[in-house]
Amino acid sequence: MEFEFWWLLALPLFFSLGWLAARVDLKQLLAESTALPAAYFKGLNFLITNQNDKAIEAFSEAVQANTDSLELHFALGSLFRKRGEVDRAIHLHLNLLNKKILEPQQKLAVTAELAQDYLKAGLLDRAEELFESLDDDRYRQPALRALLEIYVREREWERAIKAATELEKISGVPFRVEISHYYCEMAVKSKLANNTHQVRLELDCALDANKNCVRANVLLGDIEAEANNHQAAIATWKRIEFQKPEYLGLIAPKILASYRALNQTAEGLLLLQAYLKTYRLALLVNVLYEATLAEEGAESAAKFARNELIKMPSLNTLDQLLQARAIVESNQLQNTHLQDTQLMQQAVRHAIGFKTAYHCVQCGFKAKYHHWQCPACNAWEALPAEPTTI
Repeated sequence: MEFEFWWLLALPLFFSLGWLAARVDLKQLLAESTALPAAYFKGLNFLITNQNDKAIEAFSEAVQANTDSLELHFALGSLFRKRGEVDRAIHLHLNLLNKKILEPQQKLAVTAELAQDYLKAGLLDRAEELFESLDDDRYRQPALRALLEIYVREREWERAIKAATELEKISGVPFRVEISHYYCEMAVKSKLANNTHQVRLELDCALDANKNCVRANVLLGDIEAEANNHQAAIATWKRIEFQKPEYLGLIAPKILASYRALNQTAEGLLLLQAYLKTYRLALLVNVLYEATLAEEGAESAAKFARNELIKMPSLNTLDQLLQARAIVESNQLQNTHLQDTQLMQQAVRHAIGFKTAYHCVQCGFKAKYHHWQCPACNAWEALPAEPTTI
């Protein structure tokens, strides 16, 4: 490529244009910063130092000094929501809508803020109406997320499925787990109405949405068991091993109950023992210990607990061993040994306190029983299949 002499003449011109553009940007930045009231910068400083009360005072002063700035109003409204002063946020944004002449895009922005206020205040009907009115592409995704939260809280599962499906397409984030649980919730409702056909259809939809939906197979098994189709119930529950085997301990009592109804308890115990050997689940140990104690007596239960204690030391299993030994010694009238065993069992129970809980991995909420949806943060499948000691 040949060097063109005229390029040398053009270089100063390009430099001058770049310098001029930089000066214009700098002047615009300075003009914008000087237009902001001093209270705005005070508010920012208070926010940085987590002095929210003083930040609210400063931003309120800034809004009074610059009533035309939507950004200042939004910052103040967000602070009100964060502090739980939702009524003040609602009043602020309603005043903007009623008193200011707004451009269409500005009106949409204020409406979005007001919808968040109503949602925070628990005024779900008003929030829903406003979020549904935000049909602009820029607001559609956050509006759908808020609407999904509203539909779940109001237990409008069909609308939740529709919103989650649309949100999945827009955001690219999968909602398969959530949608499967929405179908399960619909199935529970249909079950209460004794509409078994509809229950099966909805649970099939749950499995179509998420093939690993354990809850759907649990419910399908329950339907079969209630209809005395125990072989079908067992076959359905067995599928859970190929979905999420960690849930086998949760449905082990159901499996064993169906085997008992078929007079095949021994076969059921063998199946659970095979699961335990493969997956080493604490709930399976508990179920097998109680079943062995009931079916085969304290000697067999003590032997089972001792073997499990050797394989996987646990205070809970030690308590089971001591309980079985106490029953054996009580039957044999070995009062001295019995007292010692009972003392040891009391010490073990004091150590563990029998305080086990299901810990939500999202918010840390502790539940005594397993829930498919966390009662605190409403996350689905956030509670593990096995409880842990507190």
